[in-house]
Amino acid sequence: MNGDLLHILQFVISAVLMAGGIFFVIAGAVGVLRLPDFYTRMHAAGMTDTLGAEMILLGLIVQAGLSQTSLKLALIAFLLFLTSPTATHAVIGAAHHAGLKPKLGKYRALAPGEEPLAKSKAKAQAKSKVKSARKSRAKKRVK
Repeated sequence: MNGDLLHILQFVISAVLMAGGIFFVIAGAVGVLRLPDFYTRMHAAGMTDTLGAEMILLGLIVQAGLSQTSLKLALIAFLLFLTSPTATHAVIGAAHHAGLKPKLGKYRALAPGEEPLAKSKAKAQAKSKVKSARKSRAKKRVK
């Protein structure tokens, strides 16, 4: 009975780690597709790919138990932990050296207290509609 509980706990921990890793890998893929320029895409890919792969490998290590397979997986995780951020940094450095500029303009960080551009445009349009409605009502009253 006690052994069954340990196997269930091992399975649950492994499943949670692998599900978390899959979540981060999918989030990185969505970031690569949705973000506006090369640098932000590489940031999303590099950060989430490393964390997602490490969590998946850690889940596989827990699932394998203490064996030669888990040691091999740990070695792979260690090498991935070293090489993935290094490769991302090298690719971004090469892009910067080649003169690739980040997109700026409407894709900039907001100042503290500043509203997004879409909201401020919508407020300005609403104010202009209110002003024009007031003017038309005033004209009707004068007539």
